[in-house]
Amino acid sequence: MSTLSAPASAEEAATRVAAWLAPRFDEMEALLARLVDIDSNSYDKAGVDRVGEAIANVLEADGIAVTRIPDATYGDIFRAEVPGRFGNAHALLMGHRDTVFPSGTVLSRPYSRRGDLAFGPGVCDMKSGLVANIFALRAIMAAGGLPFPVVALFTGDEEIGSPSGRRQIEVEAKGARAVFNTEPGRISGNVVTGRKGGCSFHIAVSGRAAHSGVNHKDGASAIEALARKIVKLHALTDYDAGITTNVGVVRGGITYNTVAGSAQAECDMRFDTLAQRSALIAEVERIVAHEEIPGTAATLTLRAGFPPLEEKHAAGLFALYREAARGIGFEVGGEHTGGCADSGFTASLGVPTLCGLGPVGGKAHTDEEFCRLDTLVPRTQALAAAICRLP
Repeated sequence: MSTLSAPASAEEAATRVAAWLAPRFDEMEALLARLVDIDSNSYDKAGVDRVGEAIANVLEADGIAVTRIPDATYGDIFRAEVPGRFGNAHALLMGHRDTVFPSGTVLSRPYSRRGDLAFGPGVCDMKSGLVANIFALRAIMAAGGLPFPVVALFTGDEEIGSPSGRRQIEVEAKGARAVFNTEPGRISGNVVTGRKGGCSFHIAVSGRAAHSGVNHKDGASAIEALARKIVKLHALTDYDAGITTNVGVVRGGITYNTVAGSAQAECDMRFDTLAQRSALIAEVERIVAHEEIPGTAATLTLRAGFPPLEEKHAAGLFALYREAARGIGFEVGGEHTGGCADSGFTASLGVPTLCGLGPVGGKAHTDEEFCRLDTLVPRTQALAAAICRLP
């Protein structure tokens, strides 16, 4: 791919990338179909890596350097970079290649299109966002580059909490001037200026089993102890403060006529700020540690979670992106969502972060998941132009 000489200004660079992207719809859709038609469940390392290899092939054909960072358990991480002319602090693009859909889904439900809507596993969450990142990099390269480097990180385990990807995300975010995460645009057309943080807990309660008819009083019901804890955990929900708790899975006992000797639960917790997270975890620990019934005891295991994207970390970038979008020809608002994403990791480091910048889509994680193809080019133009205008 031929590139132009370096643009004289940020505005010239923004104009160039938008013009380069304008006729690329067919290429973008073709790549979207290609990526969707690769099964890439979070635990299907081979499939997630095939998506990464497909991305690398496209970028390397344009002379964009791609580094593959091996991972023994989850998908390898692919890092791409368009160098800056002065080596200043980089802009960071992020996207995850994994989906929630089991391997084999593509055979029964491959990429399809109906009018301006595209369907298929992961079509909006977030393979269309990957396409946006790829073409934003290509456009910046074709336009002659920017004064600062632009790095894109394509990870492979976001849908399960980024147990491996988080470390590399935080490494790349430190020192970055801004982070753009191309999770799907909201169904309203808005981008995401705030996200809840979240974490999950496994609670295991032990009790003392007994025959419920012959010697009931000798037992100590783990189920009853757990039930009392659940009431207290659910009481932590405070909608006005943005806090929710939900025990969504409960298991326990062996038969109806046995006092339960064990019980387990899985709890989800969401919050708006890092300060809330610390206070809530301390309270959950207190609730679980308390002996509800003599003879019972409980342990708590904190599972992987995401920090929140607090709106104060998105405000400046949102203003920049909104102006870029207006230059392309569309208006966009900001929106807060209860869902978590990798953008929480970067925002929690204090790095300016904006999310939900991918093409607009909806019904993610379902068989009806869709992407609005008419947003594929303009959202990518706005993304690339916003990067060009970074101070």
